[in-house]
Amino acid sequence: MKRRAATAIAVVGVVAAGCSLSDGSGGTQQTPTVTLVTHDSFSAPPDVLDAFQKQSGIKISVLKQGDAGSLTNKLVLTKANPIGDVAYGVDSTFASRALSEGVFEPYTSPEADRGPQRYAVDPEHRLSAVDVGDVCVNVDVNYFTAKGIPAPSTYDDLADPKYKDLLVAEDPATASPGLAFLLGTIAKYGEAGWKDYWTKLKANGVKVVSGWEEAYTKQFSGSTGKGPRPIVVSYASSPAAEVGDDGKPRTKALLDTCYRQVEYAGVLANGKQSDNAHKVVDFLLSQQFQATVAANMYVYPARQGVDLPGGWAQAAPLPQKPQTLPADQVQAGREKWIGEWRTLLQ
Repeated sequence: MKRRAATAIAVVGVVAAGCSLSDGSGGTQQTPTVTLVTHDSFSAPPDVLDAFQKQSGIKISVLKQGDAGSLTNKLVLTKANPIGDVAYGVDSTFASRALSEGVFEPYTSPEADRGPQRYAVDPEHRLSAVDVGDVCVNVDVNYFTAKGIPAPSTYDDLADPKYKDLLVAEDPATASPGLAFLLGTIAKYGEAGWKDYWTKLKANGVKVVSGWEEAYTKQFSGSTGKGPRPIVVSYASSPAAEVGDDGKPRTKALLDTCYRQVEYAGVLANGKQSDNAHKVVDFLLSQQFQATVAANMYVYPARQGVDLPGGWAQAAPLPQKPQTLPADQVQAGREKWIGEWRTLLQ
């Protein structure tokens, strides 16, 4: 996917189908395997997945399909004959498309009332919120300290000539954080003002690249790649991965530039294992799994009462007033806005 400032996230290789269990009478029965279709940033501790298998008798096989946009496209194209049973990682910038295309079937998890319902986007409960990963502009704190100039803090600041040629952002047509940043500017400036704002960003030298990986790890000076630009579109949680030996984060998320991005899970319509798929959605919303998402995928759990890793309160606080747009407005405007953005920037 996109994705986090987690430069060394271990990807879990999950067991394949075909193993069997004794049925107690000398024979064997096939262990059910539920295919979880997800984005490339999915990661979970093997012991947590093993514990779920032991408790439920269900294996989870992970099938990765690129970032949130690629994942959604694949789910739409294969909805008549889905490539899995459960999908996780369709986010709030693409959820309306998946719902309008009938990708998911209704299912209300008994775990949903523990917090995920706060982010509900569908009265039929076809999607359940798993995590929150607000997209925000990040800055390289050391760069601005060394230059003796204040770091930007608002959308308007990014168009200020003192920050010319310093910002790198992702293409909203190809990257989820790029789309979230575009939606944030539309929410901020409205239909009447967002194009003028982007015209100013273009004049101020914004660099646009295809995806988060290139933007953050190659172009951004505050990451391990030590790129040339000290301002990047990333995540509110990214500074948690950039804590120095002194215990202080080397980067900072600008909390006035955030757009709320929620990732969802749902049972795929026309799937072959609906009942077992329900149990996997329950697992993704459970305390056990939710307690792993911050450390493993650098996102905030959707479930209430889940502790965050030490230092997140200082380095990566969850934005309290992010920009948002209603799902139906995003669905109606997404392609038009991307087309207009392309005309402006390219």
